[in-house]
Amino acid sequence: MSTEQIYKEFLQSSGVCTDTRQVLEDSLFFALRGDQFDGNRFVEDALNKGCRLAITERKDLAGSGRVVVVSSTLEVLQQLAHYHRMQVAPRLIAITGSNGKTTTKELLAAVLSKEYTLLATRGNLNNHIGVPLTLLKLNREELALVEMGANHPGEIAEVARIAAPEVGLITNVGKAHLEGFGSLQGVLDAKSELYAYLAKHG
Repeated sequence: MSTEQIYKEFLQSSGVCTDTRQVLEDSLFFALRGDQFDGNRFVEDALNKGCRLAITERKDLAGSGRVVVVSSTLEVLQQLAHYHRMQVAPRLIAITGSNGKTTTKELLAAVLSKEYTLLATRGNLNNHIGVPLTLLKLNREELALVEMGANHPGEIAEVARIAAPEVGLITNVGKAHLEGFGSLQGVLDAKSELYAYLAKHG
């Protein structure tokens, strides 16, 4: 099933979920894998709870009704989020930095919401999974404020590619997550991936 076909299902669904404890009836369930979890184990549970479609990497479910088997559930989620973001086309502002991302986002949201309809990142949904989930909540808002976090090089570049921001803001560069970046220069290089994206695409 292509991204466009999954998108048609998404438009008719109640949204996207990745946790069977929070499955919405008629939603799209994405069976994600991580170091401590594997959503592929819970596909049947999601279907029993009424999800519209389950996207999974389990080849043993190929041909089953309401199941789409893919090579990477995460990549399909990211592709769907990018496709949706481009379809609804809000002005998108990306915010990153070692500290102050959430505070800056909330302050901007408080000001900009006086003039524009907007969607802002909720909670800490600011990584390679959280950003796609945020984008998939867009519903014709004029603006989107998307927080972008990272704990290793290349992560900001990845989420920027998915979110396709037109405006970017780096709050500061500090010593947070040094273990993932190696040095303060490594942190600077990682945060600067946002500006590198904007220089090429913004």
